[in-house]
Amino acid sequence: MIGIFDSGIGGLTVFKEIARLLPDYDLAYFGDMARLPYGTRTKETITRYAKEVTAFLINQGAKIIIVACNSATANALPALQQEFPALPVLGVIVPAVEAALAVSKHKIIGVVGTRATVTSGAYAREIFKRDALVRVKQQACPLLVPLIEEGWTNKLETRRISKTYLLPLKHAQIDTLILGCTHYPLIKPIFKSLMGNKVAIIDSAAATAHKLREYLLNHAQLAASLSRKGKREFYVTDAAARFTAFAKRFLGPQFSQATLLDLAALETSSKSIPLSIG
Repeated sequence: MIGIFDSGIGGLTVFKEIARLLPDYDLAYFGDMARLPYGTRTKETITRYAKEVTAFLINQGAKIIIVACNSATANALPALQQEFPALPVLGVIVPAVEAALAVSKHKIIGVVGTRATVTSGAYAREIFKRDALVRVKQQACPLLVPLIEEGWTNKLETRRISKTYLLPLKHAQIDTLILGCTHYPLIKPIFKSLMGNKVAIIDSAAATAHKLREYLLNHAQLAASLSRKGKREFYVTDAAARFTAFAKRFLGPQFSQATLLDLAALETSSKSIPLSIG
């Protein structure tokens, strides 16, 4: 099973792309709805939440974890990889960075994300590791995740707020924009219309799904060990009705039902992690 998690509905953009590229593989999605958004939390809190969710997914049978949350990837990925050395834990930042560098013509890349992601500097670090000559302009957009979670993806207010956030990036004359939050593909048309046709929009969800497929092709033993019955599981810590309503619209037949968990179940899981992943 492939385990995928985010603080809310945003990670479903990653889930959908993975399901499209790897339709036979069993997938489990965890939306930590009770504690969203992660983007306003401290590094320590995000790391604790991410460890609890990862442990739960492992106990459900996950043999590879996709951190479908930029805030968790930026702040907790190394800690997760250290905490759970028996299985791969992959994030969403490197795939998006590689995709952006591949298309940027003038080496001026913009990044939009939560405050936690932008403050971490993770995107800039990964970009500069690969090309020190790139100019990076980052913009925190703390109001967008709550608006998206409320379903305001087509509201005029969301467009107006997005326009305000994007203004410094337009002034910087970026040629590529990384959507550094897995919620943001849900308002991708807004970003495209505001930035114009000359700016390439990089969707971290799509980039991550392609990176996962590549990873499995290069790790045949792991790929062979994963169950491939097309099974789909969904877990949430709160707001199951809201999650279900969105997931039905967004995923269609890929979604069946979501299991509502008590937060205490996560604490129990984090204390009973198997010593090895078979």
